[in-house]
Amino acid sequence: MPETRKAVALSLNILSRRDHSEAELRRKLSAKGFAAEILDEVTNRLKDAGYLNDRRFAHSFAESSIRNGRGYGFRLRLELSRRGIPAEIIEDTLAALDAEYDEIATLSGLMARKFEGFDPQQADARQKRRVFSYFQRRGFSLAAIVRVFRDTESS
Repeated sequence: MPETRKAVALSLNILSRRDHSEAELRRKLSAKGFAAEILDEVTNRLKDAGYLNDRRFAHSFAESSIRNGRGYGFRLRLELSRRGIPAEIIEDTLAALDAEYDEIATLSGLMARKFEGFDPQQADARQKRRVFSYFQRRGFSLAAIVRVFRDTESS
């Protein structure tokens, strides 16, 4: 079974750099020419050893995305599904993080960091659209963006 040993070694090398979902790891190994049976054996072995865990990956990826302002809400759902995370795990992860991270507070903090000194009351329409669409693309709800704009204007 030198092919299996080779696939395990490559997998551990890949996973040593950053956590991956099972689907991502399968894609990378498949691109290297490993057969489906070997992929099944290797992923099962890595899951049993605790090196491969889709729930852990989804939680850490989503939490990092929220903290760094790369995504929230539907954007996270899309990014996790692109990485091959099952819908059930996505929903559980987003529900857990929704309780942990308040959308308004997260959005306010991100606006203060990313657009320091931005004042919706003094900004022209073009600047407002730019900031507004920036947050929409990252998955924040329309209601939350409007509320933060309104709160920023009144303070």
